[in-house]
Amino acid sequence: MKAANSYRRFNGSQVAILLMMAGLCIAILFPLFSLFSKAFTDSKGNYVGLNNFVHYFSTPALLQSLQNTLYISVISSMIAVTLAFGFAYALTRTNIRGKMVFKTVALLPLFAPTMMHGIGLTYLFGNQGLITTGFFGAIPLHWDIELYGPVGIILSEVLYTFPQAYLIMAVSLAFADYNLYEAAKTMGASKWRTFLTVTIPDVKYGIISSVFVCFTLAFTDFGAPKVVGGSYNVLATDIYKQVIGQQNMGMGATVGMILIIPAVLAFVVDRIVTRKQNNSISARAVPYRIEPNRIRDGLFLAYCLLISTAVAMLILTVFAASVIKIWPYNLSFSLQHYDFSKVAGEGLKPFWTSLKMSAWTAVIGTVVTFLGAYLIEKTKAFPMLRQTGYFLSILPLALPGMVIGLSYIFFFNNGNNPLHGMYGTIWILVLANLAHFYSVAFITATGALKKLDREFEMVSDSMGVPMYRTLLRVTIPMCLPAVLEMAMYFFINSMVTVSAVMFLYGADLKLASVSVVNMDDAGDVAPAAAMSVLIVMANILVRLLYEGATYQLKKRTQAWQSRED
Repeated sequence: MKAANSYRRFNGSQVAILLMMAGLCIAILFPLFSLFSKAFTDSKGNYVGLNNFVHYFSTPALLQSLQNTLYISVISSMIAVTLAFGFAYALTRTNIRGKMVFKTVALLPLFAPTMMHGIGLTYLFGNQGLITTGFFGAIPLHWDIELYGPVGIILSEVLYTFPQAYLIMAVSLAFADYNLYEAAKTMGASKWRTFLTVTIPDVKYGIISSVFVCFTLAFTDFGAPKVVGGSYNVLATDIYKQVIGQQNMGMGATVGMILIIPAVLAFVVDRIVTRKQNNSISARAVPYRIEPNRIRDGLFLAYCLLISTAVAMLILTVFAASVIKIWPYNLSFSLQHYDFSKVAGEGLKPFWTSLKMSAWTAVIGTVVTFLGAYLIEKTKAFPMLRQTGYFLSILPLALPGMVIGLSYIFFFNNGNNPLHGMYGTIWILVLANLAHFYSVAFITATGALKKLDREFEMVSDSMGVPMYRTLLRVTIPMCLPAVLEMAMYFFINSMVTVSAVMFLYGADLKLASVSVVNMDDAGDVAPAAAMSVLIVMANILVRLLYEGATYQLKKRTQAWQSRED
């Protein structure tokens, strides 16, 4: 009887792993193959070999887009990482006050679609911008930075990538061996020399990792170049023009393939440096101690105030623009821009659709991702298949959102595909977001599962307890913080994303983030600002509700962590 039960459990694991692999193939692998094959066809679907690539690299205008994208990505990632390093250093290595406030402000851009950064810059530095016009002529200082073009894109990308770089640098700077600093002090090294010979080498992997993350985000971003790019073309906008404007799917797929190359390169480098970083702190390391220094604290406080003011000013400007009647001629208060029936034609429907799509993505994505990580990490069947599943699970980290959206068109819009019925429905949007954000959630779940001893499963197996019961009663409650964070990650990113869903939404399924792009395209910048504000407010509200609702839940289910021996 025991052997029969064990046989049924083993078969259950096998079936679950096969289902997981089928899902990963449908969501990630097969669409990528469709994109790859389309890159070798012409606009009529005929095989043309490498002609599309030859055409791309022999067309000066298209080649210029690649050079522009590289220029924007390198400059913006350098600026973002430098600013983020100083900000993270101030919050981890000094005694300044208000660290929580500074951290909250620095992370605010994560709650906004990238188009909102461009809109904010337009209201500050555009032709009728607050700073361009010297606060509408109130002060004699006028500053025109020629926003539309590379300057605007770089500023917008810096705002977009700054929070990501800050988070990586904050983690790197938080871990340091104080023994090294004491040794440098004993040897008479100056503060500057200690910084160059101890601090920088200690966080070099974090710096490299944040550079590549920022580079990839800027390289593949669509929102900022669309709003403030003007006639300055980049690869992401080229794909949009080829697919939507010219209906040239073959060339769109070719640009998509080119877009993947730097992202894959950055992904590989990031994985290598991350692995090395894990071994940089020994068991005998002493935590870093912050020594009193008023001059240092004063300088870094001023620096944090400057960065936070810049971030807050941009976001508050968008908020203000959404409630000003006619910028800059009639500055009276009005909520007319929140009436989207005249500009978007569908009122608040895109916003509700985004909420619905994000909620489904959060629920389905969390369940599917956690089960996938559990099967790979905690089961023993099909070891080679599980390794392949792990690779497919982290592969989306190297895939830009526009590449996922484009590959989904080729795969799911094919009439011979049994899943063709999903195309044009909300479920294709949910699946695209799930695939786009799968890797980070998967790594979060895997990290939580690795902390649990395998003895839980071994004891359950020896006692004849079904695997699903151990999962529901032991594993999930102990991993609850990670599970909730995964749900929040899926929800917030689904609300702000535009690249993965740009090609996939149906005529009656417009999304809030896509509406922002469309309204800005049509010159309705104030309503676009209002829709951006709704997205930010929804994300902040959901985050606050999440923190409040889960506080007691975490306290109950995580009581084992604070038990006394």
